[in-house]
This record gives sequence, C-alpha cells and structure tokens, in this order.
Amino acid sequence: MALVGWIISFAALFGGLALWQDMPADGSPMLANMLFMLSLLSCPLLWREKPLGISFSQRIFLVMALVCSLPLLLFPRN
Repeated sequence: MALVGWIISFAALFGGLALWQDMPADGSPMLANMLFMLSLLSCPLLWREKPLGISFSQRIFLVMALVCSLPLLLFPRN
C-alpha cells in the first residue's frame, strides 16, 4: 500500500508542478492546487503515524474525493 501511495504522491506532485508551470486553461491554478493537496494526502512519509487525528481510511476517502472531483474542473463552463 505504501508503494501505491508513493506512486500517487509523485504523480500528483509532478502533475501539479507541470500544470502550475504551463497554466493552459482558466481553471488550471485550482486544479494544480488540488493535485498538490492530493500529493500531500497520499504521501506515506508524512502520514506514517496518525497526525492531526486523520486516520488511514479518512485519508483514502479524501484522496478519492479529490480524484473524483477532477472531471468537474475539466468540463468547460458555459
């Protein structure tokens, strides 16, 4: 499980950095910030213990909520 956390963490971090550098669309700063939050929430090194009272299942729920909300930001607004 830690390997999956590292993979998600690095992919989200590099995706957020690339998106923050390029800024191709109007919603890209918010999407980059969400990717940075995703990388923070999925990093196993920072969350090895139970800091701030956030358990493992709550972190997984937050990561899944962030991943599932990404299509809402990618759809064009009329």
